[in-house]
Amino acid sequence: MKYIAPAAAMMMLGTATLADGHLPDLGGQEIVVVTENAYPPLQFIDGDGNAVGWEYDAMAEIATRINATIVYENISWDAMIPAVSEGQFDLGMTGITIREDRAEVVDFSDSYMTSEMVMMVRGDEDRFTDAASFAADPDLLMAAQPGTTPFYVGVYDVLDGDEANPRIVKMETFGATVQALRTGDVDLVLTDGTAGNGYVDASDGGLKIIGEKLGTEDFGFIFPKGSDLVEPMNAAIADMAADGTIDALNTRWFLEYKLGE
Repeated sequence: MKYIAPAAAMMMLGTATLADGHLPDLGGQEIVVVTENAYPPLQFIDGDGNAVGWEYDAMAEIATRINATIVYENISWDAMIPAVSEGQFDLGMTGITIREDRAEVVDFSDSYMTSEMVMMVRGDEDRFTDAASFAADPDLLMAAQPGTTPFYVGVYDVLDGDEANPRIVKMETFGATVQALRTGDVDLVLTDGTAGNGYVDASDGGLKIIGEKLGTEDFGFIFPKGSDLVEPMNAAIADMAADGTIDALNTRWFLEYKLGE
């Protein structure tokens, strides 16, 4: 089902206008954007049932700068890259890590955010303090979505490189992995620092981040191969970075916004 982002997600933070002519003008072209709505604070459903988040505000700002009309659809993570690759949607967004294997089937925008992988555990966890001590205890489990960066980091940087390792509990959504952590069904969730810090801040001590960061990742929007939207999107991202809009979005969603409020 198609839907338009609510007014709360359409707040314009930048100062660029189409009148100055330095950005492409798409003439109101409709762009169908698909997302998962399960990766706070990038995109999620808030307590009032609205689709909100960093990426919604960024996309609204991009649409204003390049004169486009954004229409949203929802899909699961595991179906997103194949669907965009096949041209079912014009663009995909859900904190997608830019990787060479994915770039073989979709085109990426320039990076709009760099994040670091972290280990999220329950607030009272004291059985392990880092990746090595987690790996050393065969009774400990982690949850991850197959095909995601956290899944591969868990397999190859934390455990033994076996993607079928039974210590990795495969789940369909990121939200499900966090719920499994909260209820004690698993002991660890790997996530980028942006989402992890959002969950920790909202948990009232129920969750925490431990150990060293496990590397960095760049996020980008995805498009069908050869899409003519890549260039105007990149121009808008660069413009937003130059005038401070991306910094303003970071402040709003990673510092000021509190999940669950």
